[in-house]
Amino acid sequence: MVKVAVNIVTFNSAADIVNCLESLRQQTFHDFRIHILDNDSVDDTIDRIANYDLDLVRSTINSGFSKAHNDLIRSFPADYALILNPDTILRPDFLEIIVAALEQRPGAASASGKLLRLDGKTLDSTGIVWLRNQRHLDRGADEPDLGQYDKPEEIFGPSGAAALYRVGALRDTAVNGQFFDEDFFAYREDADLAWRCRLMGWISIYVPAAVALHRRRVTPERRSQLSAIINYHGVKNRFLLRLNNMTGALYWRNFLQITIRDAAVIGYVLIREWSSFGALIYVIREFPRLWKKRQVIQSRRKASRPDLDRWF
Repeated sequence: MVKVAVNIVTFNSAADIVNCLESLRQQTFHDFRIHILDNDSVDDTIDRIANYDLDLVRSTINSGFSKAHNDLIRSFPADYALILNPDTILRPDFLEIIVAALEQRPGAASASGKLLRLDGKTLDSTGIVWLRNQRHLDRGADEPDLGQYDKPEEIFGPSGAAALYRVGALRDTAVNGQFFDEDFFAYREDADLAWRCRLMGWISIYVPAAVALHRRRVTPERRSQLSAIINYHGVKNRFLLRLNNMTGALYWRNFLQITIRDAAVIGYVLIREWSSFGALIYVIREFPRLWKKRQVIQSRRKASRPDLDRWF
């Protein structure tokens, strides 16, 4: 068994996958194996990875980010799983640095490196941060990298573009056998997993010396340019996040900010984005089942209220 399973889910990723795999070839850390699950790509992704030494799983449908990564984690045992987007390029010492850092923190479920945009100068993510209205953002996104996030520290959780997870922690926090919640399908599942790990007593660390580049495609300012299915899951999952993880105390503390934000989102859907109306219907229709899942998650909560509240 290798120490690190590098798990990549592809879907029409031909434009990016070679650069990602080449960056893995150049790693100074060697105790890892690459596993790719292709979600029924119709471009030449499969042809482009044919000459690389890796394990390939091909799906006949697009099963989504969450289920695909769950399948990879279950299928290829390792001490750690690097969840890696195909549009990400790792610096040569990324794995060596981030694995060493996580090994030194046994109470940490996950670790994030410093993610930059492809220009190598603009920050993409240094971890997930939350606003009081329950909007979550990538810390430092769009800022020039001037060394302001060069201090190793604890964070809420990592961006799923390049996140190293302790597999033992994933097993400990799994719900209904799922590491990533498959109701999310795609988008915001990294924030959900980070929150669940926090609830169940695990922490996350930021390792700025581990640097990667990321081509970020989904950003709030590009919403009108995104596909309807992406926006649908974005709306749905913002409510699933809170149904799974939010405590009553946190909700009442931020009631006004949350309510204003909810009204704005619902209003936007009703006035300008009818393609996402089904997301609201989904939450209502599935509420009894989702509430049962919430009860399971909350029954396993270990973190104290102050430890949770400080992140919001």
